[in-house]
This record gives sequence, structure tokens and C-alpha cells, in this order.
Amino acid sequence: MGTASSLVSPAGGEVIEDTYGAGGGEACEIPVEVKPKARLLRSSFRRGAAAAAAGAGPGSLPRGAGGGGLLGASFKSTGSSVPELEYAAAEYERLKKEYEIFRVSKNQELLSMGRREAKLDTENKRLRAELQALQKTYQKILREKESALEAKYQAMERAATFEHDRDKVKRQFKIFRETKENEIQDLLRAKRELESKLQRLQAQGIQVFDPGESDSDDNCTDVTAAGTQCEYWTGGALGSEPSIGSMIQLQQSFRGPEFAHSSIDVEGPFANVNRDDWDVAVASLLQVTPLFSHSLWSNTVRCYLIYTDETQPEVDLFLKDYSPKLKRMCETMGYFFHAIYFPIDLENQYLAVRKWEIEKSSLVILFIHLTLPSLLLEDCEEAFLKNPEGKPRLIYHRLEDGKVSSNSIQQLIDQVSNLNKTNKAKIIDHSGDPTEGVYKIYIYVEKIIKQDILGFENTDMETKDLGSEDSIPEEDDFGDVLWDIHDEQEQMETFQQASNSAHELGFDKYYQRLNDLVAAPAPIPPLLVSGGPGSGKSLLLSKWIQLQQKNSPNTLILSHFVGRPMSTSSEPSLIIKRLTLKLMQHSWSVSALTLDPAKLLEEFPRWLEKLSARHQGSIIIIIDSIDQVQQVEKHMKWLIDPLPVNVRVIVSVNVETCPPAWRLWPTLHLDPLNPKDAKSIIIAECHSMDVKLSKEQEKKLERHCRSATTCNALYVTLFGKVMARAGRAGNLDKILHQCFQCQDTISLYRLALRSIQESLANDMDKELMKQILCLINVSHNGVSESELMELYPELSWAVLTSLIHSLHKMCLLTYGCGLLKFQHLQAWETVRLEYMEDPTIISSYRQKLINYFTMQLSRDRVTWRSADELPWLFQQQGSKQKLHDCLLNLFVSQNLYKRGHFAELLSYWQFVGKDKSAMAAEYFDSLKQHEKNWEGEENMICLADLYETLGRFLRDLGLLSQAVVPLQRSLEIRETALDPDHPRVAQSLHQLASVYVQWKKFGNAEQLYKQALEIAENAYGAEHPHIARELEALATLYQKQNKYEQAEHFRKKSFKIRQKATRRKGNSYGFALLRRRALQLEELTLGKDTPDNARTLNELGVLYYLQNNLETADQFLKRSLEMRERVLGPDHPDCAQSLNNLAALCNEKKQYDKAEELYERALDIRRRALAPDHPSLAYTVKHLAILYKKMISLLFFRGNLTKLYLCMS
Repeated sequence: MGTASSLVSPAGGEVIEDTYGAGGGEACEIPVEVKPKARLLRSSFRRGAAAAAAGAGPGSLPRGAGGGGLLGASFKSTGSSVPELEYAAAEYERLKKEYEIFRVSKNQELLSMGRREAKLDTENKRLRAELQALQKTYQKILREKESALEAKYQAMERAATFEHDRDKVKRQFKIFRETKENEIQDLLRAKRELESKLQRLQAQGIQVFDPGESDSDDNCTDVTAAGTQCEYWTGGALGSEPSIGSMIQLQQSFRGPEFAHSSIDVEGPFANVNRDDWDVAVASLLQVTPLFSHSLWSNTVRCYLIYTDETQPEVDLFLKDYSPKLKRMCETMGYFFHAIYFPIDLENQYLAVRKWEIEKSSLVILFIHLTLPSLLLEDCEEAFLKNPEGKPRLIYHRLEDGKVSSNSIQQLIDQVSNLNKTNKAKIIDHSGDPTEGVYKIYIYVEKIIKQDILGFENTDMETKDLGSEDSIPEEDDFGDVLWDIHDEQEQMETFQQASNSAHELGFDKYYQRLNDLVAAPAPIPPLLVSGGPGSGKSLLLSKWIQLQQKNSPNTLILSHFVGRPMSTSSEPSLIIKRLTLKLMQHSWSVSALTLDPAKLLEEFPRWLEKLSARHQGSIIIIIDSIDQVQQVEKHMKWLIDPLPVNVRVIVSVNVETCPPAWRLWPTLHLDPLNPKDAKSIIIAECHSMDVKLSKEQEKKLERHCRSATTCNALYVTLFGKVMARAGRAGNLDKILHQCFQCQDTISLYRLALRSIQESLANDMDKELMKQILCLINVSHNGVSESELMELYPELSWAVLTSLIHSLHKMCLLTYGCGLLKFQHLQAWETVRLEYMEDPTIISSYRQKLINYFTMQLSRDRVTWRSADELPWLFQQQGSKQKLHDCLLNLFVSQNLYKRGHFAELLSYWQFVGKDKSAMAAEYFDSLKQHEKNWEGEENMICLADLYETLGRFLRDLGLLSQAVVPLQRSLEIRETALDPDHPRVAQSLHQLASVYVQWKKFGNAEQLYKQALEIAENAYGAEHPHIARELEALATLYQKQNKYEQAEHFRKKSFKIRQKATRRKGNSYGFALLRRRALQLEELTLGKDTPDNARTLNELGVLYYLQNNLETADQFLKRSLEMRERVLGPDHPDCAQSLNNLAALCNEKKQYDKAEELYERALDIRRRALAPDHPSLAYTVKHLAILYKKMISLLFFRGNLTKLYLCMS
């Protein structure tokens, strides 16, 4: 920017025009830039030089002015320079003064800052001293806080102890009060009876002497109060006094038809079936289960193939193309599938084994063409003509033009066709391509498996879709409760096997002692059944359970048979959860059940007291081999507490392993057999195999069976089987001598093992037997036959089944839930001692199983077997990293969790060394990685299920804040992949709401529950069990908020829905399996006319009524009546029961006239056959009175309608 002079013309005063405008510019004052003196002079010189250079042009000044001309020109152009110099000098002085002032002020500031710094140092020292004092005070307060917390915890522990003692005293007082009330009732009843007897005697003119007035005891009358003595534990001393509310409910409730062993029936036609009906129904139908063969209750679908040389191509095609499909289908539904066949060129080498396989088989398929070899005729007759259980059978007959089948084939087909009504035999005649014929077989076999064997109603789904998510059954009947059907099947099979012994072993004396002990007045501790290993404790308890079910069907018996240690059946939390679930189902309770093992064991006594109060009858809990439970004293503390008044507990233990604290309980000790009984059992076993002992051998046998070990029940049974086998083989003397040298069960088992091994044909079979036994020994729960066939490809079905048959006959192996297991703990110990003394051998066999199940996982085949075995094997091997990787396979963890093995899954993570938070983080990271790699709708639905499982798992762990995230993600995926109104969206809403309930965020939970309820109502209708679950959840939510009226409203609606659904479906716990077997049960009644078959028909009629199938119920009840009239006579009380049930059915159908006739017939029979005060007689009279009342009301209503019609006219 130039000086002002550069903008003014030399003439001065002229205003320079604005060159950017159209006209002249406005005058403006331009500020003059003040420059220092040196700059000012330099600019003057530059302007002078510029002027001189411009002088050469026109109008320039003459150069004669000299050098002064330049300076003069400069001063002239800038005006006077003196003022500028003065101004610059003044400015300099001013700046100098300002500088001095600035310097002085800064020095003063520095001094002030120095003084301030010294002051801050002093303050800092003071604050440091105060900080040290505060730190000392803080440490003192912290120590005081820790002391206070410790005192608080001690106070809380004392409070918890006090609360526990208070609850214990309350329970004791309740038991004492109920016991005394029962005693008072018994005394009052006895008093009334004595008074009535006295009145009758006085009315007859008989003088009654007062014992107080007589000196002799001869005239005293011995009177026993009614109800004080009972043969079986029903009512009597154990019956609790009903409350007024329960009595009113009892008066308002109605019962259905009578069950076969019902002793007392409550009033009413069965318009509304209450829970007592279900208790009796389940108990009564369970009595029918011994009629079922093993194949109907097994977890295995065994398909036995019979074929000839002509049909070998069809069999090969079936095994190659369709057997794997059927196996996959059954695996998806939790079953094993075995296609078993024997070579056709073995003549009668495996005759006994083939017969055994036919008996076990679920389905037999016969492939024939033109001829049928004679060696197969016996198998065909056994399978098709001797089929008393009516199991499914299929005959594939390939026809060929111009050729006629042999007479043997035609005769067999004719015989099977004539028996078709009682034996399920389907004949497929096919001519043409064998491939088409095999496909037909596959279609029929698939239908038979789904409908007849497994009992599924829907058979339209294709096999290829069975592995999809939609084919998985929804968890409905048990709400949010997770349970494993395989555990329940294992318990049922164990009970059946334990009670199948043909020898009673002198148990009658024990039965009476059991009855007396459980009928004793409360309170009473658990009953201890003790004995040595193999003394027959399981057999005794199972036989006694059958007697109780037969004589006291109203008694609820919950039993659990513990297997070997470390097996699933010995897991304490699973035992308690199973017992609680069975109690809940029998009591119609659908409350949420925790999965935390510690809380589950802690809450069981409260559940037992709460649910036993709802049960009208008695409850017996039986746990066999409880000493095999892991840390039994720690996990079974509830046994020490006083039990509810109507609950009895019986446990069995080995004498050596019984906990010391339990030895003071009432004990029933099983003594060894006496020598005479032991000898008779062994001889009877030999006679069953057509083996006779000489007199000398019998004497030696009697001398041998004199010690406690040689009179042990298992030892005697095994001794007889070894002798029978040796007699059939022709070396009786040699084996008998060896048996005499075995003084205990283990040594006798080792002898049986060696004898079986020596009977095998070659060294390869002997080695296979050893390896199979070792694999079963090191497994968690056993090994299936299909797994053995895959582990040993060189193994044939003929060799495997023959080997299993021999080991089964020698009490070594048995079947449990489709798996091969050891029959007794001593057999398991024998294999360890015989083959596996070196720990490296055990490790090598475990590794073999690990490799097999790892290969299954690599093929994306995550079944319940791989989830059960693989993590447990890794844990036993101590492979923490491999176990960690296995647990991060989300499908393995999901399988374990959804089957209720929560405690097992938690123990694996604890073994790895991960706490709950770390476990949750790793699961969530693994899911995120899956989400990145998965695409497609099916994968997203599967991912949503995994997220939901993780959320539920974290909720059960108590990690509520972390559980919300995966549940919300599952909800988002389902809303996107499916539909916002899809039922699975309602399921996600329900699970998310349950977390908010535990989190005490009731507002959020209520909103989510209502959304889930709305979606479920739109999807299923208003009376579906899903609706009941949502209503029950809302009721629980309102109850937690003390909104009792709303809670009661929703609970009543839920109860009505479940009651109706139960009548239709029969979804009581364990009852689903009975429904699946109903078709086979019907077939069992198609044989001879017997009282048992008539009873079964009666139970089936009741079962079909409870499913709301009145027409079918009518057919079975009529068949029951007809059979009873033929077998027992028309005046038998059982005929009155059938008449009464038919009358109730007619009453339900509003056929009142017919019902009246049937009731009167039943009443007439019962009046003639029963005592005047018999409950069944009162039952019929009361029902007939109710019917008359209903008919009178109907007539009155019709009369009023007639009057109303006349008035309107």
C-alpha cells in the first residue's frame, strides 16, 4: 500500500476519478500510512529517481537544477519532511517509554509469580500432609467396612439358618398337626363305630360288660379302629385332611369312566375330567406296559430282512439306496435304524440268534420270487404266523410272466392273508423292474415306521425335509421346561428289565415289610433297602412297584434307577429335575423350573411340599442304587429334612458304600439266599435249557452254595446260566469244576467271558469281542449296534448279533435306549479287570470313540449321540482345548441344552476353566462368525434358533443383561426371514419377556407377552396349548406385581385350555409315549378272550374318551363288556364296571334313556355282588341320582318351553 502522495496530483487538491465507475468519484479521505524515518527517506529517494527518469519526456523540468533539483523535487512531492521527522522521533520516544513500562511491569510480574510459587509450594506441602492423613483415614474406614460386611454376611447366614430352621419347624408342625388330626379322625370314626355296634348289641338284647366294672379280661371286646391298619399304603394314616376349598372343588368336579383297579370313584358323568382322572389313567395304563414287548418300547427301529438267492438284487438295492435314507429319517426323530440280515448260505448255524432277532424286530420284510428254501421256512413261520403281538410285517413277492411260484410260497401267502386281520402283514405283488419294486417297499416301510412303529400321525412330510428346521417338533407340552425323552425311555426300559426276572428269590417277606413301613404314620425318614452288590435290590423294588400299581392305582409312584457311576442316570440334578417334572405333570402345574443345578437341588423340597399338597392320594419316591450318585450326601440333603405327610421315600444302597449318616434310618436288609433256594434256582435254570444234573453234581452244588457270596442272588443266577450253556455245549463237568473255584461274582463273570471267547470261531471274532466290550466300557452311556458296524466295517450282522446274543444270555450286556450297556456294575468291573488294567489301553479306546464321533461332526451330523459322548470323552481324556473347541460347535451345545443337560454343559465349561461371562462372550463371538458366513433363508432360521438357545442359556446362568442381546437378534432375524406374525416370532417374544420378568422389568415383559399372545391366537386359535402357555406367563407376571385378580383370571383361562387340550391329546408327562403305543395295544387285544384283554379294552375306551374320541371309546367299551360277559359271566362286578362306563358315555352323548338302562343294570349287579357299603355301589347310585335330576330338569325346561310357546301363540 503506497503513501497518500501517490494518490494526489502535483497540482494538489484534485480528486482522482473512480476508474470503475461511469462518472466521477466521490471525495474520500485516504488514511496516510505512517512509516519509520528510514523507510520514509528511502521512498523519497525512489520517487526522486522516478521523477528524473520521467524528465526526458515532454513537459519535464530542465536538468539545469543539478542535484538539488532531485531533493527539492522529492520534498516538494512529499510536502515538508521536518514534521515527519519530528513525528517519527516522538513516536520513537513514545515506544521507548512504553517498552520501559512493559519491562518494569514484567519484572514486577516475575517477582509476583515467584512469591506465588513459594506460596503454592507451601500449600502443596500442606495438602500432601492432609492427603496422607486422609489416606490413613480411608484405610481405617475400609477396614471398618470389611468388618461390617463380614458381620453382615454372618448375620445373613444366621438369618438364613434361622429361616431354614423356621421352615423346618413349620413343616414339622404341619406334619404333626396333620398326623394328630388324622389320629383324631380315626379315633372319632372308631368311636362312632363302637357306638353303632353298642346300639346294635343293645337292640338285640345282648348285655355289654364295661371293662372298668369287671375284674376279669374274659369279657373284654377287642376293637380295631377302621383305617388304622391297611395292607397297602392308601389313605389311612397317610391321607391328609382336605381343606374346605378342596372339598368344595371335589364336590364340583366330575369323574369319567371307571378304571379297572379304581377302588373309590368320585361322582359325576365325565363331562369335565379333573386331574385325578389323569393320575388314575396314567397309573392304570402303566399297568399295561408289561404286556408290551421290548421292540415296542425300544429306541431302535429294527428291520429284519429275509431273502433268497432270487431276490438278492432287491435286497442289495434296498441296503444301498434306501436303508441310509431310513436311517437318516429315524436319526432326525431321535431313533436308531438297523437293517439286519443273515447270509442265506449258513443253513441253521444261527438258528437261535435269528429267532431272537425276529422277536426283537420292529418290522420283518420277506423278499421272495419263485421258490422258498426249506431253511427259511422256520424263520417265516416265526415272523409271520407266530406273531402274537401283531407287529408290522411286509412281504415283497416278485412276479414273472409265464412262471408260477412254488407251493410253499403260495401256502405261506394264503396263511398270511387269512391272518391279516390280527397280524399286520402287507403283501406287495410286483412284476417288472426290481428298482420300482424296491421303491414300493421303501414307501411302505417309511409309512409303517412313522405310523405303526413310532406312532406319528402326520406322515406326509418327505424324507428329505426331515432334517430341516420345520420338521423339528415344537416344544409345547412342557412350556419352557427342557427334558430328554431318551432319559425317560431309558428309565422305562430299566424298570422293565429289572422286573422281568422269572425267579422271585423269596421276596414275599420283604413285600410285607415294605408295606408295613410305608404305611407307618408320619413323620418317618426314608426307608433304606440295603444289601450287597447283586443281592436283588432292583428286582425287589421293581416287583413291589408292580404290586403297588396293581393294588393301589391312586398312589403316585415316582421311581428312578441309577446306572453305573459317571453315567447320565447318576447325575443328581437330572434326577431331581426328572422327579420334579413328573410331580408337576401329575399335579397339572406348568410353573417355570430353574435349570441351575444348585437352585434346583435347593428348591426341590419346596416343590415336593407344594405339589404333594395338591395330590389327593399318596406319593412314593423310589431311587434305586442312590449310592452311585455323584456326591450323594451333598446333593440329596432334602432326604434329611422332614417329608410331607403323604410322601414316602425308599432308597436302595450297597452295604459297603452307604453314607454313614443314613445308617440310622429304618432299614430293610436283603439277606443272601438260603442254600436250598440257591440250588433250586440253578437247577431250574438248567432245566429250562434241557440240561439235567446228576445226583453227585447236585450234592456238590449244595455244598458249594453255603457262603454269603455264593448265595448272592446275581451269583446264583449267573451260575445257573453258565451251567446251562456248558450243558448245551457238552462240557458240563469241566465248567462245573471251574465254577466251584469261583467264590465271588467277579470271578464267575470272568469265567463266563472266557467261555464265550473260547466258543468263537476264529481269532478275529475273539478280538472283535474284546474290542466291543472295551468300547462299551469306556463310553459315557453305551454304544449302538449301528455305531459298531461303522467302527468295524469288516463286522457282519451275523457275527455281531450272535456275539450280543451270547453276552446277553450271560447277563453281561443289555439294551438301554437303543444302546448296548452292561447289565450289572460287576460286569463293567469284570471287563476292566480282564482287558483294561493298563491306563493306556483305556485311553486308546476312548480315542477310537473320539475319532469316530469327531468324524460324525465333520459331516455335519450332530445327533444326540455325538453331543452325549464327545464332550464327555474329551473331559475324561483331559483334553481341555479339544473340549473347548467341541463346545464352541454351537449345534453340540444346543443339543445338550435343549435336552435339559444344563448341569452337564456347565461342568464342561468349568473343566475348561471358563467362567460364565467368558463362556457367554465366546458363544456370542462364534455366532457372529457364523452369521457372516451363512446366507439363505434356511440358514438364517437356523441362526435365529441358535441365538435363541444362547439367550435362554445365558438367562438360566443369571446373565440377564447379556441374554437380551441374542434374544433380540433372534427376534429380528425371524421377523425378517419369516414374517412378523409367524408363530416363531411369538416364541422369540415369549423368551425375551421371560428375561425381562427375571430382570424385574415388568412393563417390558407385559408388552412382549401380550404381543406373543396376539400372534399365537391368530396362528393357532384361542384354545391351543400355546395360548395356555402365554396366559400362564401373564398370570405369573401379574402375581409378581401383586395383581392377584388379573393373575387368577389368566390362570383360570390357561387351566381350562390345558384341560381341554389334555382331553384331546393326552399330554400328561410320559403319556405321549403311551399314545404312540395305543395302536400296538389294540392289537394285543385281538387274541384270546381273557380278563386282562378285557381290562385293556376298558382302559383303551377310557383313553380314547380322554382324547375326545367318543365313537372309538364306545366301540372299545362295548368290546370290553362283551368279552367280560363271555369270560367272567354277566353277573361279575367287572361287567358292572363296563356297564357303568357305557352309561357315562351315553350320558355324555345326552342319550339319557339308554344311560338310565345301563346304570340300572350296573346297579343291579353291584347290589348282588358287593357289600351294601361298598364305594362302587354308592358311585353307581349317586350317578343314577344325578341322571334322574338332569332328566327332571330337562322335562321341567321342556314344560316351560311349551307354556311359553302357548303364551306367544
